[in-house]
Amino acid sequence: MKLHKKLLLSLIAFFSLLGLGSFNAQAATKQTDAQIRTSIYKQAKANLGKPYVWGATGANAFDCSGLTSYVYKKAAKISLPRTADQQYAASKRIAYRNAKKGDLVFFGWGGYISHVGIYVGGGKMIDAQNRGVVTEKVVAPWWNYYATARVTGLK
Repeated sequence: MKLHKKLLLSLIAFFSLLGLGSFNAQAATKQTDAQIRTSIYKQAKANLGKPYVWGATGANAFDCSGLTSYVYKKAAKISLPRTADQQYAASKRIAYRNAKKGDLVFFGWGGYISHVGIYVGGGKMIDAQNRGVVTEKVVAPWWNYYATARVTGLK
């Protein structure tokens, strides 16, 4: 009887430690906000030079919202809505001066959102437009800046 009790206690201790080990492994793999933002930036940068195709969602070609959706899914495991307008509606508006890498910048007029890019710092964004996936200034004569927004879950 004592042997069975010792065996049972050993098994309980073993499985308890095994469970704690997997919990700690999960905690160790949880990324910080800064790491997620860096990951978003790197994923966006990795797609520079790919062609623009209206309605394309990657991995070989993109339209603007296809790029943002693809990058967020790959880099942060966050699903964004499909269109720029839907992404705008699903994100939290912030002041442009508070933008961080990975935030979204929107363009349009009269309440209509027509374009989206990923802010990368220094007044620049990575976006997909008729020249393909490029890095360019957020404030440019050919874009009508509308708003900056943060995707829920990023601080």
